[in-house]
Amino acid sequence: MSIARAPWNSSRENLSIEPNLVRADLSRAELLETDLSSVALTGADLSEADLSEANLPGTKLVRADLSRADLPGTNLSEANLSRADLSEADLMNANLQSTNLLRAILFRADLVRADLSGADLMWADLSEADLSKAILVDAILSGADLSTASLTQEELEPAAGDENTRLPPDLNPPAHWGVKTDEQREIPRSSR
Repeated sequence: MSIARAPWNSSRENLSIEPNLVRADLSRAELLETDLSSVALTGADLSEADLSEANLPGTKLVRADLSRADLPGTNLSEANLSRADLSEADLMNANLQSTNLLRAILFRADLVRADLSGADLMWADLSEADLSKAILVDAILSGADLSTASLTQEELEPAAGDENTRLPPDLNPPAHWGVKTDEQREIPRSSR
């Protein structure tokens, strides 16, 4: 197994990060508690990397591979993770406030207690994701696939969605979404 060479000085006191790591191979790298705020990591391979409690606000991770990455307690607020692969990533307790997750793959991601307030999850794949106790206040779920995700009606209520949002069979679109249920779409016989 090959471990990526870290592009910085490894001493904790003198951590200097390259400002541009576009398409860098950092798979399986250990970046615990590292400050990568506003670093360009577009298209980078961070699969199976350990980014536990790292600081990545405003980081550009468009189309990055973060599959099976360890990201518990990581600050990804206002980061751009559009089209990123976060399948099977551990994002427990992560700060994803106002994060761009447009069309991101979050298949089987652990988002337990993650703060997704104001996050853009339009057309994201959240199938089999665990959103237990996640904060979804003002999260945009339009077109997202939550059909096999774990979450409750109460957790879903503060989010925004539309008729294209795929929900588990036991959940209903919140009233403020303005989505008609199958029962509401049926025309009563008396009005024909």
